[in-house]
Amino acid sequence: MKNTIDINNIDPSLFKVAKFNAQSSELTGYSNYSYWRSTWQVFLKNKIAVILMFVIIALLIFTIIQPYLPYQKSPTKIYINEQTGMQLRNESPSSEFWFGTNSIGQDLWARIWSGTRTSLFIGLSVGFFELIVGIFIGAIWGYVRKLDALITEIYNVITNIPTTIILVLFAYIMKPGLFTIIFAMCVTRWTNMARFVRNLIIIIRDREYNLASRCLGTPTNRIISKNLLPYLVSVIMLRLALAIPLAIGSEVFLTYIGIGLPVDVPSLGNLINEGRVFMMVPSLRYQLLFPAIILSVITISFYVMGNAFGDASDPKNHI
Repeated sequence: MKNTIDINNIDPSLFKVAKFNAQSSELTGYSNYSYWRSTWQVFLKNKIAVILMFVIIALLIFTIIQPYLPYQKSPTKIYINEQTGMQLRNESPSSEFWFGTNSIGQDLWARIWSGTRTSLFIGLSVGFFELIVGIFIGAIWGYVRKLDALITEIYNVITNIPTTIILVLFAYIMKPGLFTIIFAMCVTRWTNMARFVRNLIIIIRDREYNLASRCLGTPTNRIISKNLLPYLVSVIMLRLALAIPLAIGSEVFLTYIGIGLPVDVPSLGNLINEGRVFMMVPSLRYQLLFPAIILSVITISFYVMGNAFGDASDPKNHI
């Protein structure tokens, strides 16, 4: 026999009518989740990347304050032996010249940090230009179908001309210097980022939520900034982290083949180009060793940090 309940005998005081409260309903759906905070927490779990991040920060700070520290020498001054009147050429590292001197008597310690400062400025300038311009053009290229043919032709024209030829032309047209090499590298390097972003945008542009946004009349710039680019943060940050050491490496290569910065402008490229002459002389290898170590530390640090941050910014790795 089934148990039955007589609703007429239920005490009304046991129940309370629930009233709708808009503020309470919003609070029930609240979450303190933050994408960037979660990304940072995941990144901090990679101890090697964190250590290298502090190395890069310390390197940046030191290169900025180094000229203002006591007992620092000029990176361009040629030092003379007061007794003989001769240039202090190829002096070994000592208490006076911490990293020794080069073939014309300049202090390598000052030149290496001045060159690191120059190379980092080139790498950061070219990297952020590539990031901003590449993402902007790549997003429009991938989303706005009417501009696809036009931008594709511009891309083909730029990429089909060897980069070295473009850099040589700029070196002849413009006065050789820091601005010239940055400008020339910016002109040629944004294409890789733009093509990369364009391909990713094409993959996700026709998904249901984007079609719904277009049907509702959402502006194109809002769809790109809110619906598309957030899904590409991880790969874009990885590309940025790799673009900086690649730009520094390009400066080293261009200086090596003779179309980089003038020899009177200290840079890691110039220092390595000068030091390679003494590679086979054991007593003078320090002129190549010191700038090569600095370049290796910068390149490896950015590469490891880029991979770590790319993984950390992937929502799949968030708690």
